[in-house]
Amino acid sequence: MKVMVFLANGFEEVEALTVVDYLRRMDIEVDTVSITQDKQVNGSHDIPVLADKTIGEIDKVDSYDGVVIPGGMPGATNLRDNPKVLEIVKEMDKNAKLAAAICAGPIVLEKAGVIEGRKVTSYPGFEDQLSGVYQEENVVRDQNIITARGPALAVDFAIEIVKYLLGQEKADELKKGILYKG
Repeated sequence: MKVMVFLANGFEEVEALTVVDYLRRMDIEVDTVSITQDKQVNGSHDIPVLADKTIGEIDKVDSYDGVVIPGGMPGATNLRDNPKVLEIVKEMDKNAKLAAAICAGPIVLEKAGVIEGRKVTSYPGFEDQLSGVYQEENVVRDQNIITARGPALAVDFAIEIVKYLLGQEKADELKKGILYKG
């Protein structure tokens, strides 16, 4: 299993790095991917993160099993406005691979045209920007699309991604390993 997590200046650190950490704990290969030519990306709370790759280094999208889009502002709008990000999200969805977004991140799924008629959630206030069937649940999965509401749900979001990629048994193993009681 191999997943990319997009990083754009202004990304929500907790949402991105919780997913990276928990997926790697489950032996899922994760590439953090800067959407600029600079591998250093600054989060929305001024935490600099060094990405594994730049988007220009991604040549074989089909070698990935999914993509994760963190929220944060202006990170989510920076991702939404990047044509290469949208192209990758569309390709993932077309091939029924994971396309996951949290907080403001679902606006990227919207612009990529992959959520119309599908159940989704987001950070409150983004509902009117989404054509999906909006749910006020913490984490929502509709086929290969996983969405979540915000930073406090980063753990639940990561667990749902593990469940999608590796199954319930591995998700339970992760919960036990991190002492998750939710």
